[in-house]
Amino acid sequence: MTVRNGKRWNHNIHYHPRILRAVPDGAQRALDVGCGEGMLARELRQAVPHVTGIDLDALSIDQAREYPDDVGYILGDFLTHPFESASFDVIASVATLHHMDAAAGLARMRDLLCPGGVLAIVGLARSAMPDDLPRDLAGVVAGTFHRATKGHWEHPSPTVWPPPVTYPQMRALAAEILPGSEYRRHLLLRYSIIWRKPRD
Repeated sequence: MTVRNGKRWNHNIHYHPRILRAVPDGAQRALDVGCGEGMLARELRQAVPHVTGIDLDALSIDQAREYPDDVGYILGDFLTHPFESASFDVIASVATLHHMDAAAGLARMRDLLCPGGVLAIVGLARSAMPDDLPRDLAGVVAGTFHRATKGHWEHPSPTVWPPPVTYPQMRALAAEILPGSEYRRHLLLRYSIIWRKPRD
């Protein structure tokens, strides 16, 4: 593991600012789904008074709880944990949906979000070859540059590869479950979904 200038970088962290920019003004409660060792949850806490992180990996949650912050961490399954419906102003998730049934995960996030709240996701999907080859090669080149200039932090959480859902399938799921959501595919082999839950 190489981290330069005391800063962490990897493909997921690179897109944290997209999540943080989506936090709505006045948000009081945030949920980080698949929080790992809590880096995004701690960043969310700088903007939101009450932040909860949930993850199935015990080692990651133990590491998250070692930090001196007031984020609440839950060791458990996001899909089944008894959260109250419509109880969060912002729900964030980075590199987590491919660890679960994506449709079930999106629906659960939708249901836990308060009216007017924002869902912000950065995820991984499976490339479709040969169509995605040029885009993927560009992403590899860009990722190599970032690694060379910023170092690379290897997260301690379990990995799932390859992702079970393709990029077009994820776009279709977002359109179906989160009508009006903004889906974007990014250079560094990630996609993002931003959705504001209607108030009516």
